[in-house]
Amino acid sequence: MDFSHSLRALRHRNYRLFFCGQTLSIIGNWVQQIAMAWLVYRLTESPWLLGVTGFAGQIAILVLAPFAGLWADRFDRYKLLLLTQALSALPPLVLAVLAYTGLIEIWHVVSMALLAGIINAIDTPIRLTFTTEMVSREDVPSAIAMNALMQNAGRMIGPTVAGGLLAISTEAFCFVVNAVSKGIIVGTVLMMSITPRVITPSTSSPWQQLREGIAYAWNLLPARWLLPMVATISFMVTPYQTLMPIFAAEVFEGGASLLGFLMAAAGCGGVIGMLALASRKDVRGLTRWISFASLAAGISVTVFALSPWLPLSLLAIAVTGFGIVVNGMSVSTMLQTIVDDRMRGRVMGLFSMAFLGMYPLGSLAGGALAERIGAPATMAIGGGFCTVAAMLLWRRMPALRKHLRLLYEKLDLFNKNN
Repeated sequence: MDFSHSLRALRHRNYRLFFCGQTLSIIGNWVQQIAMAWLVYRLTESPWLLGVTGFAGQIAILVLAPFAGLWADRFDRYKLLLLTQALSALPPLVLAVLAYTGLIEIWHVVSMALLAGIINAIDTPIRLTFTTEMVSREDVPSAIAMNALMQNAGRMIGPTVAGGLLAISTEAFCFVVNAVSKGIIVGTVLMMSITPRVITPSTSSPWQQLREGIAYAWNLLPARWLLPMVATISFMVTPYQTLMPIFAAEVFEGGASLLGFLMAAAGCGGVIGMLALASRKDVRGLTRWISFASLAAGISVTVFALSPWLPLSLLAIAVTGFGIVVNGMSVSTMLQTIVDDRMRGRVMGLFSMAFLGMYPLGSLAGGALAERIGAPATMAIGGGFCTVAAMLLWRRMPALRKHLRLLYEKLDLFNKNN
């Protein structure tokens, strides 16, 4: 793999600033997420409330992501990004104050998870589309892969940091760490030098523009076929994150440190996948990666659910992390490369719904089902459904590859700089 090619997005100063600040912010998010999950489980020992907390933290993106994508098309993305990053410091600050004063209750945690989710739902499509304003067109695939790399570096480092902090301090300090990370990302965004994007005023109503975006995505065959697979993995597999405290405490009889270790293993798998994706020079051949990653996610999470042996479980969950992020980021890279720029925000809003918005529904359903049949059986069922869906997608890939070849030729993507 050509790793010098993988890092080409970092030659842009604005992206270097974004990469450094956002990486620390993501680590802070994971520190808070693990602390919240551990706090809820420590206070209640309830899989259902773990599911409710996960649901509250992510459900907003299912509702708001399409509108945020529309705003990303209609308004200045830089100013929107600065606003959402600043607002994201509010939930951890509130949680820290409540925890330090001893007043914190479960409803506080769920409420702040909901508020953080609303801010993230607005931020995600804006952040995804803002990538194209920081790098040149030929470096967009590298930047998207690097975005996923920092997400998974955060997933690998953040839970480990959270486990260490929880072992020597309290959940409250973890919330402070996340608040500080938000101040850092605001500072790096302010240091950027961004050329204002020319925005053509539209005479259409927001609802009409939203319908136009949905129609555009439906008529774009890669979006129509691949987004459902992304949504399936998000609903069936990704809720392992919500149920992981149960595996750490009950299946493997460990504590917060083991929880961080398990989550870090998933992040490590994602980092490996993103390094491999970032080394690619263009989007040709991504359909094979998508098929393989989808199948790997389904099989590996089933193995993790049924394994009583910690080393095998760590390996399996690493493969699961690999499959989830390679599938999602491969689809994101493909869509960002082929969509019309005037529709970019709305299409990425729909992608955000599929990749992140289905997770809270899966968390809620997984928490409820785990209450009845246990976490291992719940995750095994999800893995089985995902495996079947991946096999069905595999059968459609030859037709999709043929369609993509014609589309790439029409867009003249590979005649230069690739």
